[in-house]
Amino acid sequence: MAHTTVAGAESGSTQAQLAARYGLGAAGARPSLATYTRTLWSYRHFILAYSTARVTSSFSKTQLGQLWQVLTPLSNAAVYYLIFGLILQQTRGVENFIPYLCTGLFLFSFTSGSALAGTTSITSNLGLIRAMHFPRACLPLAHTFTQLQNALTAMVVLGAIVLISGEPLTLKWLLIVPILALLAVFNAGLTMLLARLGARSTDLKQVMPFVMRAWMYASGVLYSVDLFRAHLPGWAAQILEFNPLLVYIELGRYSLMESAPLASSPVELWLLGVGWALVMGIGGFIFFWRGEKEYGRG
Repeated sequence: MAHTTVAGAESGSTQAQLAARYGLGAAGARPSLATYTRTLWSYRHFILAYSTARVTSSFSKTQLGQLWQVLTPLSNAAVYYLIFGLILQQTRGVENFIPYLCTGLFLFSFTSGSALAGTTSITSNLGLIRAMHFPRACLPLAHTFTQLQNALTAMVVLGAIVLISGEPLTLKWLLIVPILALLAVFNAGLTMLLARLGARSTDLKQVMPFVMRAWMYASGVLYSVDLFRAHLPGWAAQILEFNPLLVYIELGRYSLMESAPLASSPVELWLLGVGWALVMGIGGFIFFWRGEKEYGRG
């Protein structure tokens, strides 16, 4: 019996040494954050190809095809302008309401689409996850890039709307590029955070539309942000001014419009925009990575 125990210990020791020598690890073990990041980077071409395929397939069964990438934001803008601009008369305090409304709506749609798609990015791809080995973060990131491609098309439409409405073309328009980049990083982190939460609770996808609707109303998408200060206690209005979506929407309006009412100074908005991108981008990535070995099980 003692001889068997010693032999077993020596065999276990030998196996451990062989595993260490050839870089073997436990099946299903979570890789280190650095290793995971490098592996994810090596899959960047897959992420881009997958997101592009999703954009193409999403309109493949419609007669107008990818023209809906333009028609959808235009239709949304027309409906909200009818309700909030003409019927409810929420244009008070905004000299040029149409580009003000469209900028908020188009930037919000980028985040809303990313969040809703990210919530089901794991649960809707269980077959792929169980059949193939790859960093699971590829899926929520692919959804973010899908929405980014839609957002870039929407920005072209937005530029035309802003020019037609009478706003001048200035060098400040170039700021929309870093603004979209910061928002994309924020959305990527948010999408990964919601992907892990959605993998844990499939009911989250039923709740998210209500969450996003409330977030839209709290972000000054449809009306002037001055209404927050006029109708809310000072502390509540100040909290809302730190709302990340409000920050990015305000930056977008600052870059495209000459005289849009802003919740804070441009410098404060840029600092908040960079801060939110770093916090959500890095935090969401780490949060998702920590659950890597959970996805696709059960």
